Amino acid sequence: MKASLRALVLALALAATPALAQTKPAVTDPGPAPASVIWIGNSFFYFNNGISGYVSQFLAAARKPAVRSSLVTISGSGFDWHDVDSYFRPGAIGKYSFDANNNVVFNKLDKLFDVAVMMDCSQCPIHPTLKSVFTHYAKKNSEIVRAKGAKPVFFMSWAYADKPEMTAQLAEAYTVAGNENNALVIPAGLAFARAISKQPELNLYVADKRHPSLAGTYLATCVVFAALTGRSPVGNPYLAGIDAPTASFLQTVAWETVQDYYGK
Repeated sequence: MKASLRALVLALALAATPALAQTKPAVTDPGPAPASVIWIGNSFFYFNNGISGYVSQFLAAARKPAVRSSLVTISGSGFDWHDVDSYFRPGAIGKYSFDANNNVVFNKLDKLFDVAVMMDCSQCPIHPTLKSVFTHYAKKNSEIVRAKGAKPVFFMSWAYADKPEMTAQLAEAYTVAGNENNALVIPAGLAFARAISKQPELNLYVADKRHPSLAGTYLATCVVFAALTGRSPVGNPYLAGIDAPTASFLQTVAWETVQDYYGK
């Protein structure tokens, strides 16, 4: 689908379904900014050397306290591929790190993670065969995370470049799951749709039309920052190698999306 036609399809979808999410999110307040995050997902997270690193640098540039992050991903994975309980076992993930002089530092942690950001496979939440699995494991994994003293957060993924209709479907699925499990939802997929409708010539995907380009990962980073902190990403000096006008555009799209989705 050509960029101009794709933009038209998205514009019509935006007009037909406000914010592309029929159900409104019940959880709109992120609460205190997390000091530690575990990212549980797949290649959408680890592409471009990992979204966790971008978020950490974005936070540092905003002069927010450092966030300890662990990225736990399996290529092509869905919610049901991950043994979430094992990620919180004592003396495992986060046990040690390295300081600036390459010395091993054994961490003494009161709690492993404050937040678990979780993403299902790119089409599992809406696939006829797998959407019931998504619903089951959204509940199961949220309960595990809470039992470990952390807060579950769902990451709403984006549509494939050639299947823009996925945006509204994924938005609905993740929003419903968030409401059913009292979990915050990060509306990255809605931000992708908004960016494409406004600037279709900006490619948010690599050649496979699924995984994020650098601009796509940066946009997702901006959305994560806005969702988890409640603060605008606009004006943040961390550009991740993207030209300033493009970075500013993506920051603005992220903030507009988060504000619209949470109704603020």
